[in-house]
Amino acid sequence: MPILQSYDRDTVNSVFYQILDYNRKNLYLCILLIVIFCMAVKVDTQKEIIFGSSNPNISRVLSKKEKEGELRKVAPRIYTTNRVDSLENIVRRNLIDILVYRYPDALISHRSAKEMRPTATGDFFLTNSTTRRVTDLPGIILNFVKGPKASPHDIPFMGMHISGEHRYMLENMQMSRKSGDESRVLPISVIENKLEQILITGGEDRLNEYRDELRTVAEELGMQTEFAKINNIISALLSTHDAKVLSTDSAKALAVGNPFDKTRVELFEVLFEAIKDRYFVIRNNRNTDEESFRLFSFFESYFSNYIEGTEFEIDEAKAIVDSGIPMPRRDEDSHDILGTFKVLSNRAEMMKTPTSPKELFSILSHRHSILLEGRPHMNPGIFKTKNNRAGMTEFVDYQLVKGTLSQGFKYYAALTDPFARAIFMMFMISEVHPFNDGNGRVARVMMNAEFVRADQSRIIVPTVFREDYILALRKLTRHKDPLAYINVMTKLHQFSDNLYGTDFKELKNYLATCNAYEEPSQAKLQIIDRTIIE
Repeated sequence: MPILQSYDRDTVNSVFYQILDYNRKNLYLCILLIVIFCMAVKVDTQKEIIFGSSNPNISRVLSKKEKEGELRKVAPRIYTTNRVDSLENIVRRNLIDILVYRYPDALISHRSAKEMRPTATGDFFLTNSTTRRVTDLPGIILNFVKGPKASPHDIPFMGMHISGEHRYMLENMQMSRKSGDESRVLPISVIENKLEQILITGGEDRLNEYRDELRTVAEELGMQTEFAKINNIISALLSTHDAKVLSTDSAKALAVGNPFDKTRVELFEVLFEAIKDRYFVIRNNRNTDEESFRLFSFFESYFSNYIEGTEFEIDEAKAIVDSGIPMPRRDEDSHDILGTFKVLSNRAEMMKTPTSPKELFSILSHRHSILLEGRPHMNPGIFKTKNNRAGMTEFVDYQLVKGTLSQGFKYYAALTDPFARAIFMMFMISEVHPFNDGNGRVARVMMNAEFVRADQSRIIVPTVFREDYILALRKLTRHKDPLAYINVMTKLHQFSDNLYGTDFKELKNYLATCNAYEEPSQAKLQIIDRTIIE
């Protein structure tokens, strides 16, 4: 809609005769008002974009303001009051208004209906009565495709229409002579991912309903060829058609009944690339006898549970482990300490590392069943059957647990450095969260099994370092930045290398000196090199 305002002849005549009827003698006033109304052309300089008009008065005002430098011409009959920013940026942020002004009957379609912005090459796609290419807007190329007008299935938008979901899914199955950002269709992976999500979240019934909805829209628009292509993809996902038509690994995995969370797998690849060729300091295991191994396992069990909210005084936890008797009125919490210690102190168990996805599932389930044996309502040893989350983090969908772990295992198996394998395993289990509860503990157990197998020092996460540890994990999850996680785990390995020996009291006091028991807000972890004098 034009920003300029003027008064047409009918309005002037109406006002004139009303005044004339009121006071026929005051002809001078009537004439004066007519002149004022005819000249009343206003430019709203608060708007960044101003559109022209067929009214010659408006055109003269715009031309005058352009010559005086108050306006800049953007394109034919399109001006801007912005005399600072580039025309390309001005057009991009006002593109929809420009389209509404110029092409109100056009339909925003194909990839633009989903992305609602120009591509990196400046291309934007619309459907209209003709096929053409418009290049007079700075930085933007408007690509018009000849096709059906907007239907009731499409979405009204600011005076135009956008292709509805079913329509743009079909449109993006069309052939395009160009590729990449110049193509009017999205990569086929985008279409497959959408159909995957429908199948995962709604099941086969919902995907079949969606197919019926697509068929209805295709028949209305004459897009049967496009429907046939998308129908092949749906059939492949439902295992009723050859999976060779699928392009993405996640779609192929879903078709064979082993779906995975591709976002998490991308994170696994990011971490893998950061650690696969990196050198890590070798810290040989100092707890070589059974007694020292068990003492380290106690502290590991204590801190691993404390992080998860199972809080005891250190001497209380030691008494529970030594006696095997739960503390009165804290039966489940006590069993958390006992279960974790039972796994960690078993050297034969901790020597086991997986050699296949199937073995990974088995080891995970076995260790988890011991860790949470005191909480039978948490289904110890059984992969989750409903989704779980922590704060803003939504963990892997329960239907994708095994597939995501299987994909992650490929990266784990390709690593050779024990430290790299250990921290990768810990992140992978933590990120997938395969169980209803106890995921952090079992992830750290799986990590330390890698160190035991390699005869290297294990890692303990003390209370004082809890926030650093959690924030580093979160940074990798949310921002795909692995460096903080690598640095945190490297520091913890250096710290934990000092935890050796068989003297509980001496080691307990050493940890206190390092601020290990303090809350993160109260102190910082101190790494103090420790030497036991024999």
